[in-house]
Amino acid sequence: MCALTAGQRGLRVLVLDHANKAGKKILMSGGGRCNFTNTGASPANFVSANKHFCKSALARYTPWHFIALVERHRIAYHEKELGQLFCDDSSKQIVAMLLAECAHAGVEIRTHCTIERVEHTDAGHYRLHTPQGHFTSAALVVASGGLSIPSMGASGFGYQLAKQFGQHVLPTRAGLVPLTLSGKHAERLQDLAGVSLPVEATCNGVSFRNFMLITHRGISGPSILQISSYWQPGDDLRLDLLPGIDGAQQLADWQRTRRDTELKTVLGEVLPKRFAQRLCEHWMINKPLRQYTPAELHAIAELLAAWPLIASGSEGYRTAEVTLGGVDTDGLSSSTLQSKTIPGLYFIGEVVDVTGWLGGYNFQWAWASGHAAGMAIGG
Repeated sequence: MCALTAGQRGLRVLVLDHANKAGKKILMSGGGRCNFTNTGASPANFVSANKHFCKSALARYTPWHFIALVERHRIAYHEKELGQLFCDDSSKQIVAMLLAECAHAGVEIRTHCTIERVEHTDAGHYRLHTPQGHFTSAALVVASGGLSIPSMGASGFGYQLAKQFGQHVLPTRAGLVPLTLSGKHAERLQDLAGVSLPVEATCNGVSFRNFMLITHRGISGPSILQISSYWQPGDDLRLDLLPGIDGAQQLADWQRTRRDTELKTVLGEVLPKRFAQRLCEHWMINKPLRQYTPAELHAIAELLAAWPLIASGSEGYRTAEVTLGGVDTDGLSSSTLQSKTIPGLYFIGEVVDVTGWLGGYNFQWAWASGHAAGMAIGG
């Protein structure tokens, strides 16, 4: 995005990629269909030490700008849920579109090109040493992503480069990642792997309502991936197991109309049966509804509304969709993404301390930050 934007302005642009093909993370995203943006993208959907930093770029390049580009290339797409837009066919179409735009703008792209060393010359230029030769430019844009999914070639190169040039880098950790369980929670839930249910996950004052999936190692699913960006070991994590349902009222209704039915049976009608049985084995006492006192029903309702789940950790960068933290936004211009101290040096996308929610937001930050830098270079 940065390259094609700069190229369209008449600048001579070279993209160096250490991978064997361009856009590998785009290709694997969205189950191969690329959740390329979200129509509801706003600064509120991003995590950063400076929540205001992303506002300028996002305002100047919106989801509708990218949608117009997609439509111009006649790529069919659909909305899956919650504003998430996917290709009808394949994520290859998005990569092909971006490559076509780069080619039209005269951008040169070299893959299999590892950056061995970067120098800032006395003349203020950047000299890059690679196995394919030495390249010198007046501006250098770092769009190398984070540490997530190392099997796709992710590395800490961008952070190392930032530090080399004196940019502060905030601590990084895995985001949008499954959480792991240990001890009693793992023992009680492990054999339920594959069971899925809607929940509302809450941690540190933030909540996400969507599905949770129990796995062999812990918990995953959209609600858990979302909350993982706000959770750290030791934080209190609560799950509403009946989102949108007044548990106390529901239990009172059941006690009035189905007095002889056991708790696990009625819960098994609104929750997966095996999960309901496990709740009643370890977290509640199972008996016919008529035997519960009002206080006991109240306690059950409170547990269903805020079930405490003690996660021991996350699955880490291996399966994380994004990296939290990164190049400190305090050292960058929010309008151009240029370093405040080193002229001609830009950081865009995931390498910066701006992390989106699940659902196309991280791609929108990539497009918007790339466009901002592409419009600023040489200006």
